[in-house]
Amino acid sequence: MAKTKSVFVCQNCGAESAKWVGKCYSCNEWNTFVEETKITGVSKNTRAGSVLSERTKPIPVSEVSVVQLPRLHTGNEELNRVLGGGLVPGAMVLIGGEPGIGKSTLVLQTALNLPNIKVLYVSGEESPQQIKLRADRISSSSAENCHVVSEVLVEHILNHVENTKPDVLVIDSVQTLETERIESAPGSVSQIRECTAMILRACKEKNLPVFLIGHINKEGSLAGPKVLEHMVDVVLQFEGDRHHMYRILRSIKNRFGSTNEIGIFEMLGSGLREVSNPSELLLAAQHKQMSGVAISAALEGVRPFLIEVQALASTAAYGNPQRSVTGFDLRRLNMLLAVLEKRAGFKLAAKDVFLNIAGGLKVNDPAIDLAVITAVLSSNMDMVISPDICMTGEVGLSGEIRPVTRLEQRIGEAAKLGFKSIIIPAYTKGVDFSKFDINIIKANKIEEAFKNLFA
Repeated sequence: MAKTKSVFVCQNCGAESAKWVGKCYSCNEWNTFVEETKITGVSKNTRAGSVLSERTKPIPVSEVSVVQLPRLHTGNEELNRVLGGGLVPGAMVLIGGEPGIGKSTLVLQTALNLPNIKVLYVSGEESPQQIKLRADRISSSSAENCHVVSEVLVEHILNHVENTKPDVLVIDSVQTLETERIESAPGSVSQIRECTAMILRACKEKNLPVFLIGHINKEGSLAGPKVLEHMVDVVLQFEGDRHHMYRILRSIKNRFGSTNEIGIFEMLGSGLREVSNPSELLLAAQHKQMSGVAISAALEGVRPFLIEVQALASTAAYGNPQRSVTGFDLRRLNMLLAVLEKRAGFKLAAKDVFLNIAGGLKVNDPAIDLAVITAVLSSNMDMVISPDICMTGEVGLSGEIRPVTRLEQRIGEAAKLGFKSIIIPAYTKGVDFSKFDINIIKANKIEEAFKNLFA
C-alpha cells in the first residue's frame, strides 16, 4: 500500500535526511535542505513502469542479438560531428549552457530543419505563440512536421507522446518539469530526478531520441542532482560569451561517440550558422603592419584551427603593473612572463601586459604558449611579426619548446590556409614533413624562435 512521508532533501547533491540540518553531511553546503514528500510502499514497476518487460536469464555476450539502428542525421553537420555521426535512436541528449547563450535556438533550429521527421517540441518556459515568433525568425521553411505544446506535467507529456507518436522529442527545459507523484516544487532534486527517470524509461521503450535542455548554476555546472548526468546518454555543453558571435558546442559525455569533438557556431540575427572552417573567420581581419599579433595553430578536441593572439605591453602608469587576459589562463601568462624574463633576458616586471584571444574564444591548449610570448615580445619591442608565419609549441620553465599533440593536423591546417612557414618544436618523432607544402622551422629554445621571427 502506498504511503507518504516527509524527508529533507539537499538541493545541491540530493542527499536525504530524516530531519532538517543546517549543513549537508554529503556536500558540506549550508541551508540546502528542503522538506519534500516521498512515496513509499509502491513497487517501481507498478509506479512508473519498467524498461524490461520480462525477466530473462543471463546469456553469453556472443549470443546477444544486436539490431543495427541507423543514426538520425539532424541536418546540422556541426551537431552531427559532436554527437558522433548523428542522433542514436533511444538516446537522451542533455544540452546545458548559460542563460541566453542559444540553447533553445540551437534545438529549435535543429527541430525545424529535420527532413521528414516528426518532432514534438515541449516547452515549459514559452507559449506556442512565442515559439512561433522565434521559428519564423530562424527558419524560412513551413515546418509542418514540428509540433509544439506548452506543458510541464510529465504525465501529460507522455500522453502527448502516445497520441502524436513523434520521431524526436524536445523538452525545454528539464528544470520546469514536475510530476503528480512528488509534491515538491519544480526544479527540486526530487522532481528533476523522477521526471527524467520517467522520460528515460519511455524513450528507451520506444527508441525515441530525446533532447533535454538544462540550465547551469552559478558555479558553472548543470543545475540539479549529479545523477542527472549519469542517467542521460550524452551531455553537451554550449559555451561562449553572449557579447561575442561565436559559440562552441562541446561534448562532456557521449556513450555513442568521442568526447573530443567540438562544434562551432556563429550567432546571427537569423539564428545559429555553422562554422565549417573557423580558421578563416578568426583570421579574416589580419593587421599586417601591427605589432603584438601572432598566429598560433591550436587544437580544440581533435579539431585544429588557427587563432590570432593579441598582446599589448606598455609602461605601468601607476607603478603597479597589471596583468589582464581574455580567453587565456592568467596564471599561465604570469609563468610565461617569468620564463621570458629569466631565460631570454627581457625585463617585463615594470610593464603592463594585456593579452587577448581574438574572436572571444577561450583556449586551454598549451600549444599556444609560443604565440603568447612572441606576441608579448613583439609588442614590447614594437616589431611586426610576418603575417605569413604561424607557430605552435608548449613552453617549459627552462625556456625549451616542448612537443605538442597532433602536429600533422596543425601543420596541415596552416598549409591549407596559405601560410608559408610554421615554427614547431625541434623534438618531433614519426611525422612525415615531406607531404606538406610549407616551410617548417624547428626550434629547440625560445631564443631560436625569436631569431627566426625578428632576425
